Amino acid sequence: MTTNNWAAFEAAEPAFARTVRDRFGRYPHHVLATLRKDGSPRVSGLNVDIRGGELWLGMMAGSMKAVDLRRDGRFALHSNPGEGATMPDGDARVSGRAVEIVDPPELHRYAEEANAPDQPFHLFRTELTEVVHTGVDGEELVVRVWTPGRGLRTFRRGNDDEPAREIDPRAPGR
Repeated sequence: MTTNNWAAFEAAEPAFARTVRDRFGRYPHHVLATLRKDGSPRVSGLNVDIRGGELWLGMMAGSMKAVDLRRDGRFALHSNPGEGATMPDGDARVSGRAVEIVDPPELHRYAEEANAPDQPFHLFRTELTEVVHTGVDGEELVVRVWTPGRGLRTFRRGNDDEPAREIDPRAPGR
């Protein structure tokens, strides 16, 4: 198994992982971006499942998003923004590479655990390359970014032309 799965992310940053998981759990349907054969983006609706230390992407047999991921596993997954424009819980995004599960017993086990219909489907586990949560604190945008190589970093940006500034997590009061 990969060392960049959800379990590794959760072990490295449990509080941040909980924030992102809760954000994805708030609504069942999210937006998946994949790459078409010609390299242009495709966005599609998708339900996600975080179980057994993995972030799973399941989809109907023969769907174009599955065709895309089989050809090029790179993806970005954006949380459903929900109703209105306030997004009090912020915004979450996960990027990475999707790896298709093709072993019939493993597919059957997943379907049973997830109470999924017993019909053909595509299932992908994910290798995370970036997890982002964006929120607002007063007049500032707060962006937290986790990558396997750099860990968790936090950036703050005001409502002006100044560039975002990285916040040192060891600084007092942070």
